[in-house]
Amino acid sequence: FPEKSMLDAHLKLIEEAEKRDHRKIGRQLDLFSIHEEAPGFVFFHPKGMIIINELLDFSRKLHAKNGYKEIKTPIILSRKLWEQSGHWEHFKDAMYFTQIDEQDFAVKPMNCPGSILVYREAFHSYKEFPLRLAEYGLVHRHELSGVLSGLFRVRSFTQDDAHIFVMPSQIKEEVARVIDLVDYVYKVFGFEYHVELSTKPEKAMGSDEIWQIAEQSLKDALKSKNIDFKINEGAGAFYGPKIDFHIKDVLGRSWQCATIQVDFQMPEKFDLHYIGEDNTKHNPVIIHRVIYGSIERFLGILIEHFAGKFPLWLAPIQVRILTVADRFENYASKIKEEFEKNNLRVEVDVRTESVGYKVREAQLQKIPLILTVGEKEEAKGTVAVRTLDNKV
Repeated sequence: FPEKSMLDAHLKLIEEAEKRDHRKIGRQLDLFSIHEEAPGFVFFHPKGMIIINELLDFSRKLHAKNGYKEIKTPIILSRKLWEQSGHWEHFKDAMYFTQIDEQDFAVKPMNCPGSILVYREAFHSYKEFPLRLAEYGLVHRHELSGVLSGLFRVRSFTQDDAHIFVMPSQIKEEVARVIDLVDYVYKVFGFEYHVELSTKPEKAMGSDEIWQIAEQSLKDALKSKNIDFKINEGAGAFYGPKIDFHIKDVLGRSWQCATIQVDFQMPEKFDLHYIGEDNTKHNPVIIHRVIYGSIERFLGILIEHFAGKFPLWLAPIQVRILTVADRFENYASKIKEEFEKNNLRVEVDVRTESVGYKVREAQLQKIPLILTVGEKEEAKGTVAVRTLDNKV
């Protein structure tokens, strides 16, 4: 380091990152655990599930408003399907396998072939497009044990996936709509981000000409939104180029989460069609996209970004009511009932400990609102409010 102040800043950043370690905070707040009986697989506790479900609920409502229809597809699918999709050739080393009735099957590492089978169940017209199929799909990938890391690198995770079936003429406009959706979600969490466009990798399906059309459509969509981006040569998916969104957390660290991929290959491989305006059959284009990415990983990022002090809507326990003495227990129970009628998550601490002790415990649990009730509050029908930042 050229200057001591730069070294000091670096050491402070390391210290702050250690304080925010999501594995430590996850244990402290009783959110999740990982066990040697299932390396790389996460056990979510009740409080962790509250946050997961709030994230899913927010996502579901937003997607419904934006014209997405939710589906659910199986976790285990036949080898034949994975060979047809190209995953068997390009992704086999990261997949888990099993046999059923002496036939080879694989646990899905991605959700796209399932969506494709749903699409194939009906005849489609261009009038239905864009057809947006969303899935909160559980996928499994065989990560090497040395790279496993808390919620950041796991072997089983849920993607907030969607597969959007469009005509080639709709790619630019639909990608721009997805960019708007990603931007909205990240602003809700207070994340800034930068964007990269990843181009054709060495091992890829399809002609250079098709890849150029797909890459240009992504560039055009980004330019239409006045978004600066850098080119990440050769880092696209094996079936198409992609836009990656890298969010920046409170410590300035970058995390790749959302992605938008344009795919001409799968519709051809699976012989997907729609009836166009000219009344003849055409192959659709699939836009693959996630916003959280892995919901488990996104939660890990949120834990470290907020240092466990979640915004009120995400906090597992939003309010804790503390009684000054036993005789105020009934009043505390009435307040709890009132909060619960209004769908707030609330606890009452009636232990015969000092108020100071109970406040400290609530603060260690990162509970956003701490309410104290005693004689004065009961007489006036009020509560004394303390925030997690100790504002009274």
